[in-house]
Amino acid sequence: MHSDFLRRHGSDSCRVCDAEELMAGKKQQSENIHLESVPSPEVLHKLYQDMMLIRRFEEKAGQLYGMGLIGGFCHLYIGQEAVVVGMQSALVDGDAVVTTYRDHGHMLAAGMEARGVMAELTGRTDGYSKGKGGSMHMFSMEKNFYGGHGIVGASVPIGAGIAFANQYRGNNFISLTYFGDGAANQGQVYEAFNMAALWKLPVVFIIENNEYGMGTSTKRASSNTEFFRRGEPFGIPGRQVNGMDVLEVARVAREVCDYVRAGNGPYLLEMKTYRYRGHSMSDPAKYRSKEEVQTYKDQKDPINSLKEWMIAEGIATEDSLKEIERDVKEVVNEAAEFAKTSPEPDESELWTHVLVGE
Repeated sequence: MHSDFLRRHGSDSCRVCDAEELMAGKKQQSENIHLESVPSPEVLHKLYQDMMLIRRFEEKAGQLYGMGLIGGFCHLYIGQEAVVVGMQSALVDGDAVVTTYRDHGHMLAAGMEARGVMAELTGRTDGYSKGKGGSMHMFSMEKNFYGGHGIVGASVPIGAGIAFANQYRGNNFISLTYFGDGAANQGQVYEAFNMAALWKLPVVFIIENNEYGMGTSTKRASSNTEFFRRGEPFGIPGRQVNGMDVLEVARVAREVCDYVRAGNGPYLLEMKTYRYRGHSMSDPAKYRSKEEVQTYKDQKDPINSLKEWMIAEGIATEDSLKEIERDVKEVVNEAAEFAKTSPEPDESELWTHVLVGE
């Protein structure tokens, strides 16, 4: 099991993450995972912990939804954890993230507290948007996380706009802009591509290709399924990445973020990934076979793959990883209890943060 991962990441493979190479040109540090330290056991454990936190958080969110404590739509990120954890590892304080409605994992990877995210899911006042945003529409100025957007494709022009603001201010920050394979066919995506390329905006466009736009296979909805080529007409370079391999994602993220930060303009990444659950909690996912899903779980799971590689390389032990899992479980359980007991917003909140035009 996971032999491909073990073969790709033998001891020699980590040499590409040499500290001196990664430090070149980096003036700031991320408060999450420091990519220049990826070969160290501490950081590899952190990658594992962050993916495990997202996995267990989403499982708990699914349980709360089933109990009727989370209303509206709820899109889980289970299976795709390596994408956001790997990409986040290349960021520095001040870099921005904007994404779609499948956003809980992105929030946690950005450093937002599990209790605040879960409280928002249950519509409570201690949530990140004071209970008014729910699953799809929360943000954190402190963590430079700008949503969570329910409109398909909307994150792309917003991310380009954030990149324009950073370029205008000359702050050397970049924008990570996530969207899905279904959104990749939206017209506003290509309008944003054109502007970003024209002005050489510091933005990384990331297509999370989990093979299905809602219930439709990419093969039935897209005439060209090589999504990393979608930027070529605008002169935007692209690359396809194994989004089930957090180490590969982290390495590519470092290279691409350095490229964009150096003023070379936008870059497009296609992350080949897979969601284990339906499109949302109301989707039974009958459009794919159980065997297909099980094959991904058995052979390509990002968490199990990293776990087996770390143990095989002598970087971790079963006991050390079980301790991480226990800590994560405690955090998630505490977040769920906090979300259940946090008070509901006062009626006066209906009138706050409302834009009134003249």
